[in-house]
Amino acid sequence: MKKIWRYPILLLLILCCLPVTAYAKGGELHWYCVRQKAHRQAIAAPELRFVEECGGYYIDHVHNEGNEEKVVYLTFDAGYENGNVEKVLNTLSETNTPAAFFVLKHFIKANTDLARRMNEEGHLVCNHTASHPNLANASKEKIRSELEELERVCTENGIATAPYFRPPEGSFSREMLEQVRALGYKTVFWSLAYADWDNDRQPQPDTALRLLLDNIHNGAVLLLHPTSATNAEILPRLIEMLRAEGYRFGTLHELCGAS
Repeated sequence: MKKIWRYPILLLLILCCLPVTAYAKGGELHWYCVRQKAHRQAIAAPELRFVEECGGYYIDHVHNEGNEEKVVYLTFDAGYENGNVEKVLNTLSETNTPAAFFVLKHFIKANTDLARRMNEEGHLVCNHTASHPNLANASKEKIRSELEELERVCTENGIATAPYFRPPEGSFSREMLEQVRALGYKTVFWSLAYADWDNDRQPQPDTALRLLLDNIHNGAVLLLHPTSATNAEILPRLIEMLRAEGYRFGTLHELCGAS
């Protein structure tokens, strides 16, 4: 893909026309999902079909608009704890809701008990790298080092990891996806997310809840940050309202075809 990021108007037009796309910057790709109306699924643009060919996932194609059973996959990117990760885990426990947590080395070392709790309560602890570098153009050695270091720290602390990877910043390349797959991982992107990561600029809870409910779709992989105070507040209502609309919560094992 050409460096269209240099031309803002062209980039905006393209992003508005393609449900799931990526923009190029400095020789790398950045995952981006345009929210769809009427709860429609986001489908990858033709030039991104290689993502699934390389063991990548971002949506459940089986559970689409025409499928009577409705499912959503709840995933979190957790780099640290600020009191809200524990609140999120409490809600998941109280509502018996499974989730996947993509974690960093810092989180494991600083919050070992919470990570063990994730295992104990049936959640998946997944690989978000050891130190959150951009791996889009990284060497094979760097990619291996980052993933294996996170695995090592988890193992040393008695934490089981699942074979799923989410690239930091959503930055990727075909070569990176192939290297990750060679290491035994499946890469999991997302089909619905919102600006929830800045602790100093948290969206209003009612606004965030409405945005998520208005744009949810069958087979959605939902990306949230558990450090978000807004997410910690709205999660009980979000789970309750999604279930009221007929959704169940699946696991990445189901999404990615593992037993």
